[in-house]
Formats: sequence, structure tokens, C-alpha cells
Amino acid sequence: MEQVTPFTPRMFLLAAFFIAAPAFPQAAPARTQPPDTPQNESSVAARQGSNTITGTVVSSTGRTMVIRTATGEHVLVVFNRDTNKPNTIAEGARVRVRSRPDAEGTHLASSVELTTEPAVATEPAVTAESTGAVPPEVRRLERQIARQAKRFRAGVRAGVGLDPEIVTAGVHATLGPFFHPDVWLRPNAEIGFGEVTTLFALNLEAIYRLPITEQQSRWTVYVGAGPGFNFIDRDFEEAEAGEREIDFDDFDYESSLNLLAGLENRNGMFLEMKTAVFSRPQVRLQIGYTF
Repeated sequence: MEQVTPFTPRMFLLAAFFIAAPAFPQAAPARTQPPDTPQNESSVAARQGSNTITGTVVSSTGRTMVIRTATGEHVLVVFNRDTNKPNTIAEGARVRVRSRPDAEGTHLASSVELTTEPAVATEPAVTAESTGAVPPEVRRLERQIARQAKRFRAGVRAGVGLDPEIVTAGVHATLGPFFHPDVWLRPNAEIGFGEVTTLFALNLEAIYRLPITEQQSRWTVYVGAGPGFNFIDRDFEEAEAGEREIDFDDFDYESSLNLLAGLENRNGMFLEMKTAVFSRPQVRLQIGYTF
């Protein structure tokens, strides 16, 4: 007796593919253009979600540039390590910028080139008056982004600790970047007070800015880790006037591994949650500001 092969799901999918294949439209043959033509540059920019801006440089720093277009609009252009640009960009120079806009109104530049293309006849020259006419919002964003790029910054922080319950305050510094544009050192010192606990902590932490957002975005997410050196006193004495007196001779020492995650605003404010392994308090919630 002849044996019948069972009809499996794989056979069904293959049969459906061969039946439906003729119904799919055939792709038209690709047309090529010389890589340096303006039409090709525009199409590439459109596919990459970028655009090309031509204008006059009003001001320029190592991280940003403000240009004025022929329509009188002031555009803030941001550089990163991947931006292809001249070493120096003088005020008043004509530039062509290929960039990608973001929701904040800034443009992340992929390339900047000096151009001899003449200005539009209706476009006024860059003067001290026109430089001062840059909108305040553009100048504010420019200052914030330039501040983010500083290699050394200082700040303050405050928060609460859980288990034991304490109120903390401290200072920190931000140094870097090191090894990678998103890796920074952020050593900090904290002092905390609770009902029966006094804490003094030195934390040598490093943070990594997660690349889920651009560096110049309003909010960035970061994670970090580092050793902590904690001096804890859980005793207190009552002074004659009724005030608590801390006996620093009874401090205990504990070392820990700190793990943290946070959310930082471009203006310098941040929210952070930290946990300590092998030490207490086990959880700290903090808010801070970096100048």
C-alpha cells in the first residue's frame, strides 16, 4: 500500500509562498547618481533624517555654533566627536551644515564645511548688533550645552536614606570624560543625621550616560558604581540643654559597593537612587544640582 506523506505546517508555508510570490511587485532597477551631486546629497540627507543648512556664523565655541540663515532665523548647531568640521570657525564665516534636528530646536551636526557661496542680497552682515539679537532661548541652550561639556564641575545634593532612616546632604564633583565620551567620575561626600544614626561617607563613583538619548538632550539616563567608605555612629548623648551630642570617638567603619541609577536634566538638576552592598543605609534617594 502506498504511504501518504503528512501535510506539515512547513509545507503549507512553502506552498503559500510560491503561490503568492507572483503577486508581489517587482522592484524597479536602481538608478545611480554621482556621489557628489547636490541632488544625491539631498536624497541621502532625507533618508538619514537630516537636512542641510547654509548660513552665516554668529558665534562659535568648541561644542556649539549659532548660525543665521537667509530668513533671519538663528539656529543652534551642536558638535560631538563624530562631527566632521574645520578646526576653527570664525565669526562671520559662511558655512554649510548637514545636521539632524531634535525636539529641543537644536541641530546635531554630522558635518560642517566652509563655503564661498555668497549671502542672499537681503541678508544683513553679522555685526555686534546682530550678535546681540540672538534669541535668549538659543543663548540659554548654548550655555547649558557648553556647561555640560566642561571637564570639571561641582554640585550639591540632598536626600533621605532608608534602613536606617536618615536625612543626607553632600557635595560632589564631576570629572571627565574618561576612556569614553559618556563615562565620568563623580566622587562625592555626604553627611547624614537620623534619630540614632550619624553618617559620614566618601564615595568614589563613576557614572555612564546611557546612549538611549543624545548627550545634548534635555534629560539623560545614567547608571554608575563605585566604592564607598562609611563612618557610622549609632549612639548619642543628651546635652544639658537638651541637644543631642555626637561622640565621634565611637564611629564604626564600613566599606561598601555603591550601585546607582539616575535621571539628569541638561540644566544640571538630577534625581538619583543609590543602594549599598555590604553596608547601610541600603537605599538612598537623592536630588542634586551640578553647576
